[in-house]
Amino acid sequence: MVTRLFSMLFGAGISLVIVAASALAADDIEAKVQTCAVCHGQNGVPLDPKTMPIIWGQQQSYLMKQLRNYRNGERENAIMSPLAKGLAEDDLRKLAAYFAAKPWPAKAAATASASPPHGIAQCQPCHQPNFEGGPPAPRLAGLSYEYLAGAMRGFAADKRTNNGDMPKFMHALTDSELDAMARYLSGL
Repeated sequence: MVTRLFSMLFGAGISLVIVAASALAADDIEAKVQTCAVCHGQNGVPLDPKTMPIIWGQQQSYLMKQLRNYRNGERENAIMSPLAKGLAEDDLRKLAAYFAAKPWPAKAAATASASPPHGIAQCQPCHQPNFEGGPPAPRLAGLSYEYLAGAMRGFAADKRTNNGDMPKFMHALTDSELDAMARYLSGL
């Protein structure tokens, strides 16, 4: 009887520790999510959409890659790089999964060009026909014109190098073609 009681109490104690550890882990990731939300928004709309991407509803594999790249120095940003360097691999996974599971923020009526611009078809195999992304490519539809144009020009100028294919594609386009693509994608 005493052995059985001890076993039950011991089991209950272990269960309590597991539940408490899970709650602490959940709180820990929630604190990290709140750090992200300072810039990327509490509701999925970034503080400055011209310079910050939407991460709510973005492709999980893409978010994971970018976080890893910031952490290991393959992609540099004065804010993101130091933040990512302080994150463990498991934190990166949890953050990528958390934001990927969120809905893409609703926006005002779209103002997409009537017809897709020249050269945009080369983007569809990776970014998908509707430009909502898919492993491993990010969603482009609905990001701001300024953010898209900046990212595209970064690849074209070899300033952003954490993707082997994108610089090649961007080098082949004129500035006006890059501009037309960014305008079209932002309006989707």
